[in-house]
Amino acid sequence: MPQKDYYKILGVSRTATEKEIKQAYRQLARKYHPDVNPGDKTAEARFKEINMANEVISDPVKRKKYDSYGDQWQYADQFAEAQQRAGGRPGSGGGGTRYSTFTNEGFGDLGDLFKNVYGFDTGGGDFQGVAGGKSQDVDYSIEVTLEEAYHGSSRILTMQIEDLCSACGGAGTIARGRARTVCTVCRGVGRLPKNRRLEVKIPAGVKDGSRIRIAGEGGAGGRGTKGDLYLIVKMIPDKRFERKEDDLYANVPVPLLAAVLGGETTVSTLKGRLALKIQPETQNGSVIRLGGQGMPVLGSDKYGDFYARVNVVLPTKLSPQEKQLYEQLKGLSGTK
Repeated sequence: MPQKDYYKILGVSRTATEKEIKQAYRQLARKYHPDVNPGDKTAEARFKEINMANEVISDPVKRKKYDSYGDQWQYADQFAEAQQRAGGRPGSGGGGTRYSTFTNEGFGDLGDLFKNVYGFDTGGGDFQGVAGGKSQDVDYSIEVTLEEAYHGSSRILTMQIEDLCSACGGAGTIARGRARTVCTVCRGVGRLPKNRRLEVKIPAGVKDGSRIRIAGEGGAGGRGTKGDLYLIVKMIPDKRFERKEDDLYANVPVPLLAAVLGGETTVSTLKGRLALKIQPETQNGSVIRLGGQGMPVLGSDKYGDFYARVNVVLPTKLSPQEKQLYEQLKGLSGTK
């Protein structure tokens, strides 16, 4: 099977430090970012490849597995188990199997390894899990308020995730029979999904549709493997603010005299109450920008902006003296 050399993709040596990997990734990401290369499909594909490589070798645990198993590193535990059953160690060829650790030239014959140990033929294609027991990634929708998205928060979730049958290596799922729990395929005894209580962190800056990855909390597959849980964010509309990406918009009442003569009023933001300076002769519907007072940018220390829409408030219940002054003003302006 052809292997991708993630070190070569990032242009670093196999002994590169974390700092060197980070520097190489940043340079390449800036060069091939889609915003820098609009419409360039080649640059887009290269950018995805760079991100994939960085995700693996910038993580010490994943990097160690990758150094042994190449771009099949996510199946490292299955490979190790298979080699143990074969009575050998990685690279030893023990137990009558042929197997080697990852090199730039690729693997040894993994298909033979799994056929000899498990009686499972990979058919020469990409390995997708032992005996069909591939772990399950699970999507789970959560509702998030604008306040939670602004400050970041934690949440205790109680959920039920269906596990694959451990008896047949994940070919079927578990259903309740009359007297016991059985697999829908092999009829072997399995285990029903149990309610899970899980504390999750909601990072500041999440948007509608954001995916939060919780590693190892998905559905179980064959031989104990587990997928990841992805929390899909659904934002709850806020009556006070309108959100556009990382910017916030709100209607702000401004007294008539402040709009005409200039002045100052206060505006409520998610950060707190702030002073808003009103220029003389500000028109109704004008928009005033407060830089850096919007939503936090996900994964960054930056913030969007806050836009105050001026809503001029006309006075009511005028006193006789106030009416007289407005009459004088009417006369001065020549209004009939």
